[in-house]
Amino acid sequence: MIIRWGMDFLELGQQIRQLRQQQGITQQLLAEHLQISRVTLNSIETGRAGDVGIRKVMKVLDYLGFELSIREKSPLPTLEELHAAVLAERHRVNKF
Repeated sequence: MIIRWGMDFLELGQQIRQLRQQQGITQQLLAEHLQISRVTLNSIETGRAGDVGIRKVMKVLDYLGFELSIREKSPLPTLEELHAAVLAERHRVNKF
């Protein structure tokens, strides 16, 4: 998993939820295995994790077989950034 600078908690949470669901793991099971509440896990997955410590996020990622890492940002846009720009331009053009 690549965590980009500027990635917000909602985007990170959505990726965590997707990874968990792809592995067929319920929130309840994951929470029990990590000894955190299901409410805490739900807060992470829904982007309301501002009050949840980074250690808990890293613990969830580790359980799912991923890690949080920092890398230098490329001067080139990501595919997601290019896609968002194309959609924004289409929306701008279609308004007129």
